[in-house]
Amino acid sequence: MSVRRIRTLLQKFAALAALAVVLASSAGCGWTRLNYPQTSLTPTSDYARDIDTILNQQVFWVVVIFVLVQGMIIVTVLRFRARPGAPDPKPVHGNTALEIAWTIAPAIILALVAVPTVETIYRTQAPAAKGALQVNVIGHQWWWEFQYPELGITTASELHVPAGRTVNVAITTADVLHSFWFPAIGGKRDAIPTHTNYMWFKPDSLGVFMGQCAELCGTSHANMRMRLFVETPEQFEAWVAHQKQPATDPDSVTNAAAWQGRKVWGDQICFTCHTVNGVENAVGIVGPNLTHVGSRTAIAGSIYPNDAEHLAKWISNAPAAKPGSLMPNLGLNDEQVKALVAYLQSLK
Repeated sequence: MSVRRIRTLLQKFAALAALAVVLASSAGCGWTRLNYPQTSLTPTSDYARDIDTILNQQVFWVVVIFVLVQGMIIVTVLRFRARPGAPDPKPVHGNTALEIAWTIAPAIILALVAVPTVETIYRTQAPAAKGALQVNVIGHQWWWEFQYPELGITTASELHVPAGRTVNVAITTADVLHSFWFPAIGGKRDAIPTHTNYMWFKPDSLGVFMGQCAELCGTSHANMRMRLFVETPEQFEAWVAHQKQPATDPDSVTNAAAWQGRKVWGDQICFTCHTVNGVENAVGIVGPNLTHVGSRTAIAGSIYPNDAEHLAKWISNAPAAKPGSLMPNLGLNDEQVKALVAYLQSLK
């Protein structure tokens, strides 16, 4: 290969590397603004640490192999380069020792990669330990539903778990193919129609971690986000106790705006798509459960902060706020939107 050809290939490689850095930086901007960076390089669960260990081992052996191979190439180029008057090199065809060496060496390399990888696969695919917290995950276009069947709780887009306890996740979908992924917690699991996939993890670090649908699923695939809240056992128990409480109707005197919003809620038949525990006939399953929506940190598949401004924008015209949203534009006037915002914010 000529020097010019080598230089051209290096220039192309450098350009591709620079493009990859730019794209990675652009993709992470949304999470950086929320101060919730998405990365699998800071594992926060046993599952994620197993994967990180495999990655580190493979990177180590790849670097060792790279250094050895490149070293042999450099030695060969320098030692056996063409010189004026030098005899032709001796052929090595039929050298038994050499052929055995380059057969055994790749086998050893593959074993160093395969053995720990297979061990990790079997360990992470085993059934969850007894006493694990059960969570059913259902993917929707384009938001995540989280059910705690043993606790009688259903929420959306925000998953709460206690640190130090194994969480057993059963993953499926209500429509098309999705993929459940919290990078800091572990690997991806596809959400497949009419099929349930499982994974488990034991979080070991308190905090809030961003997740994302990792399978192209339609117009707002990139807006199908979620948040994982890893809390102390005491904080988690307090959250569970709060979530088990039914919603209370606002008082017409102390919270007139929310009381008016409750009337708009009924007049606009919002209950046909959403559930609010404690509210008669509000048992819809098309949209997220809104029983305690006022206590959540984000709305619209975790893409907007849960404040009055963004809630009003969402209620006024959801398809404009989130492309492809299945929530229709109901044509509400400003007073109706303001009242609904007050009502939803009262559902804490």
